[in-house]
Amino acid sequence: MKISVQTEPFDLNAEVAALHRDNPAVGAVASFLGVTRDVNAGLGVHTMTLEHYPGMTERALEQIVREAETRWHLLGVTVIHRVGPLCPTDPIVLVAVASAHRQEAFQACEFIMDYLKTRAPFWKKEVTPAGERWVDARDSDGTAAERWQT
Repeated sequence: MKISVQTEPFDLNAEVAALHRDNPAVGAVASFLGVTRDVNAGLGVHTMTLEHYPGMTERALEQIVREAETRWHLLGVTVIHRVGPLCPTDPIVLVAVASAHRQEAFQACEFIMDYLKTRAPFWKKEVTPAGERWVDARDSDGTAAERWQT
């Protein structure tokens, strides 16, 4: 398991390759890359700043991955989330999951991302032509996470 909350950009290809390098049991790697958009809720976005609570955020992400590991047989997981100022087209988040079979990798990747959006302590502030605004959680994120509850 690799969990990182960082200001620096990450290399998607290198991170995905690391998940299956030297592990012949891996038959599938599924990944999600979240990227900063230039429009949100109908307003242009010049920049976005992501804030978090160091230590607490990493623990929350680790708990999410541990829960995924109880649901699926996973051979590796990487979660990288950037913080600080970001511009449109900048990568924000990477969730990558390795398993023996694609269905487990797809499901676990989606689960981790759905829970990350609702359970990890991140806050977004956007700079728009109308000024700065904090971004509220979306109802659709909560709905997506609810489907995983058992």
